[in-house]
Amino acid sequence: MVMFALGEMATWLPLGKGFAGYATRFVDPALGFALGYSYWFKYLIVTPNQLTAAALVIQYWVPREKVNPGVFITVFLLVIIFINYFGIRWFGEFEFWLSSFKVVVLLGLILLTIILALGGGPDHDRKGFRYWKDPGAFKPYPGIANESKAKFVAFWSVMVIAVFAYLGTELIGVTVGEAQNPRRNIPRAIKLTFWRILFFYVVLIFFLGMIIPYNSDALLKATKAKANTASASPFVAAIVVANIRTLPGLLNVCILFFILSASNSDLYIATRTIYGIAKDGKAPHFLCKTDKRGVPIYALLTSACFCLLAYLNVSSDSSQVFTYFVNLVTIFGLLSWISILVSHIYFVRARKAQNIPEESLHYKSPFGIWGSYIALGFCCLIAITKSFTAFMLKKPNGEFDGKAFTTEFITSYIGIPVYLIMLFGYKFWFKTKGIKPHEADLFTGKDAIDREEEIFLQHQALRGESASKMEKFYDKTIGLVF
Repeated sequence: MVMFALGEMATWLPLGKGFAGYATRFVDPALGFALGYSYWFKYLIVTPNQLTAAALVIQYWVPREKVNPGVFITVFLLVIIFINYFGIRWFGEFEFWLSSFKVVVLLGLILLTIILALGGGPDHDRKGFRYWKDPGAFKPYPGIANESKAKFVAFWSVMVIAVFAYLGTELIGVTVGEAQNPRRNIPRAIKLTFWRILFFYVVLIFFLGMIIPYNSDALLKATKAKANTASASPFVAAIVVANIRTLPGLLNVCILFFILSASNSDLYIATRTIYGIAKDGKAPHFLCKTDKRGVPIYALLTSACFCLLAYLNVSSDSSQVFTYFVNLVTIFGLLSWISILVSHIYFVRARKAQNIPEESLHYKSPFGIWGSYIALGFCCLIAITKSFTAFMLKKPNGEFDGKAFTTEFITSYIGIPVYLIMLFGYKFWFKTKGIKPHEADLFTGKDAIDREEEIFLQHQALRGESASKMEKFYDKTIGLVF
């Protein structure tokens, strides 16, 4: 529903400023300011988070006792800075091939999990739905006597990880200003996003739950290990249980490539976000300066400086630092989603107040304004309750762990007061007012986009006549996946 809401606004008026521009034009400039910086903060944290993940994976082969994780973090950091500065001309091509490789590996994992569930592995054990019965599909949360309550608490406690995994789908709103024919490609991308999530997330996790139980010795040993490395991955544990020897190491090599792709694009988005904020006059002007090739060098260096947070791994357990970063990223991501949904609600109100018929929309959210209200309610609920298990943290002797609670609570919720301070601080300082529906600017810049679209469609029509059958076949088959 977040994507539907964003798609309706983006196809009506594609803005180079991203979704912060919609918040500024339809709701309040203060909301645009808070959303822009919240989104930048998210990518300032998620990039060192990816570098932390790299350190976790490397420890699968090289324990931190032998080589400090800081060494590998430095290597990865230099590589992504190098690509973002020197390789910007072929950045898209680089990301395309890495992402395509990622899709191939995910398809391979889905096939592997099906084969193992049907007894096609070296152990020839036909597992089926055995583990759904014993020990069960849901692991009860430890320390709660009532089994039903324990299962619900466990289910809701993983919401923070689930939200973290889905964050990034809204990137379409950042790239819409540079997309070719956004009124055709944005709705297409949104529809494909839904099916990709269903296929690559839900289906894959469904089959994974069939081939390894939550109380597997391989999984428990991995998660309780001192280093808590990439061997804790349930995919790796499932492959180990199936007695496939070389595949765990190969899978971790693939994960390293995934991390390189993710950290590379995350630094790119962080750079472009603060660059856009600076161009809008809401950040120091030097951040919007570019070199001869058009690379915002100062925005890149500023964003890269925050990657140094990954060096927290040098003196702390990588898995714990990873958890803190996940908490921070999740709350800033949820606040971004909340702001997008609020912007869409105001957009619909403005459209109705200005008597703009639905027929004039290039894409309409299937659930309309009520879909955004429902999604907004869920996002707020998850943002408030996502880390409630911090109140259940206990020491080995059973006492409440106040120190762990403080760290978990702060990293989970600090984004909310930061967001509110930016929102109301900007509103107080610049005396901004909420935009009334009949006064919202729905048309500035739209005529230029309409002309660009018309020219593009003319060129596309000419190209379509001469396009080979192979190109058309690719666009309707493999192109949908990659």
